[in-house]
Amino acid sequence: SIRKKDAEAFLNAFIEVVKEALAKGEKIEIRNFGAFYMKEKAKRVARNPRTGKKVKVPAKISPSFKPGKNLKAVEKVISQ
Repeated sequence: SIRKKDAEAFLNAFIEVVKEALAKGEKIEIRNFGAFYMKEKAKRVARNPRTGKKVKVPAKISPSFKPGKNLKAVEKVISQ
């Protein structure tokens, strides 16, 4: 069994590696689990829900995750 402290240290190290890779524009793929990558979002016009006024939202790049086959299989089992 893995101690909570060791699991936390591993997870923190993994997150740092992913953050550094994404900052460089690299894609991180873990077979059968999924892929972390940066996704470009186009500029758009949105609506402020409080005032109803239109607001221009600039284009941006944000981190995204695409689940792999094994993770998608779990989703299918849960949704049935």
